[in-house]
Amino acid sequence: MIYKFGLKWPHVIAAVIILIAIVAMCVPLGDKNEDAAPGRSESTPSPFLTPVADASNASMNTVCYYQDDNGYLVPVMRTIGAEEGIARATLNLMVKSVYNDMEAARMGLRCVIPENTTFDLDISGGVARLDMSKEALNSPDAVSEYNMVSAIVQTLTDFPTVEKVRFLIDGKEKERLTYGTSISGEFSRGYMNLESTSLTDAADTVTLYFTGDSPSMIVPVTRAVYGRGDIQTAVMELVNGPSSMSPLNGVIPSGCGLRSVKVVDGVAQVDFTREFISIAEETDGGRLALRALVLTCMQFDGVKSVKVFVEGEEYDTGAGTLAAPTFINSSSDIQDAFIRAKTQDLFEFE
Repeated sequence: MIYKFGLKWPHVIAAVIILIAIVAMCVPLGDKNEDAAPGRSESTPSPFLTPVADASNASMNTVCYYQDDNGYLVPVMRTIGAEEGIARATLNLMVKSVYNDMEAARMGLRCVIPENTTFDLDISGGVARLDMSKEALNSPDAVSEYNMVSAIVQTLTDFPTVEKVRFLIDGKEKERLTYGTSISGEFSRGYMNLESTSLTDAADTVTLYFTGDSPSMIVPVTRAVYGRGDIQTAVMELVNGPSSMSPLNGVIPSGCGLRSVKVVDGVAQVDFTREFISIAEETDGGRLALRALVLTCMQFDGVKSVKVFVEGEEYDTGAGTLAAPTFINSSSDIQDAFIRAKTQDLFEFE
């Protein structure tokens, strides 16, 4: 049985200490780095992840990639002070350190680049030449090592001036890292959290968005499909949910079916069976699930917005819930939800 608010003073004191520490950690980042960024525009830019500056140029939004407890890479929008070397500054946020680890932990995530790793970054002709210090060889295991390489490639190719990434260690080319991850040659933007490591020429892929362990967090997953990897297939796979072996959570209510998907004048019209309305019973009113649906639909060219229907009738999802997202995840949203959940744990105990 769960007893609420039957608190003892140690629990109250612990909660207060945690909240004070959280406020104290909200300090601006002051790292300053410079790197050139000439080059060609990316041919297929990421629609949700492009770093942008605010109107006053006092700060910039950029996207970092972290690892969750299940080994998935999670893209998170961070706001930092505006500077010319934004690409290198973004990578610096992903290096293990006291500050970075604390910021990641507040989201239930982990940094992916080993402690004390430094970078020499040169971007020219669409290629980012990244020279990492020898500390990059210190990943704790094969999964973390692979995720480090994948996260760096995703991070750098989020920038429109980068199409490919080339790795060096201490100024020298190296075939593989400590646990065997290849860093030879040039790397283009790849699949995010690929469900199966074996893809055949007959398979197409779609990107799906599910929820992870931490509250208010969306995890992108790449799924191989046999047939056309179009919007109808993507939404159907979203309804099907994560694979049976996945620890992720589905976003469409259990028992809900898909009646149709069509795109009319840039609007994806998605019609569900009546079970969809139970989405409103979720703690956030279904906003995270709707965001995952919009992200899934808008990966396809020509889709500019989404409308939801239930049994052929347009469904009122609430103001702003189907707006095109700028980022997959926001650090402030994840942190707030994660802190609320952890604080609630202190006030609810058996």
